[in-house]
Amino acid sequence: MRLENKVAVITGGAQGLGLAMALKFQAQGAQVIAVDMAINDRVEGIDMVQLNVTNTEACKQFFDDVMTRYGRIDILVNNAGITRDAMTRKMTDEQWDLVMDVNLKGVFNLTRYIGPQMEQDGGGSIINISSVVGEYGNIGQANYAATKAGLIGLTKTWAKEFARKGVPVRVNAIAPGYIMTDILKTIPEDLLKQFAGLTMLKRLGEPHEIADAALFLASNESSYITGHVLSVNGGMRL
Repeated sequence: MRLENKVAVITGGAQGLGLAMALKFQAQGAQVIAVDMAINDRVEGIDMVQLNVTNTEACKQFFDDVMTRYGRIDILVNNAGITRDAMTRKMTDEQWDLVMDVNLKGVFNLTRYIGPQMEQDGGGSIINISSVVGEYGNIGQANYAATKAGLIGLTKTWAKEFARKGVPVRVNAIAPGYIMTDILKTIPEDLLKQFAGLTMLKRLGEPHEIADAALFLASNESSYITGHVLSVNGGMRL
């Protein structure tokens, strides 16, 4: 029970990687609050909350509600994110702005409240879910790559900012490669094989492998790790 008595907030927690992390954290003893635009009512024992992370006032109200109900937040996983892919010459303002709003502002909106609270409470772990695309770029994903690279910058900044008074608030990022979530299951098999061929391990990742990495960074086993980007991509290079 590596997260026993810990309170964890996970954004984008109703499906995909977010749900995998929520279930892993719950199994390790954490009280998990999973926020998402849509509620997954098929999961027991996890507090599912509908929240639009781009809404600053709603995020403040959510933070206040969690503090009233649980008294603290020990772990924050900023996982919520979207894609709106297009070549740069064809990308619309709406595609650019929406991805920026969710993937960057949405992360800022919760961390602006939870990070300082962790400082006040004496410690915590913040995990930002970046991407291999944020590390190496990708054709047709200028908006997405910019936000995921931006998360790495935020990670390193917040690692310094929230620990500046000597309080052990740790901030790290995970940069997943291609992981077999429901989104990838809609992609033709030949393309999936092509993606797998780009990795040194010659396969795609599984959601539990990202959840395992997040568990490590959330737990005391990573107590001397902060400002780090953990690449979980099978050795992929785009």
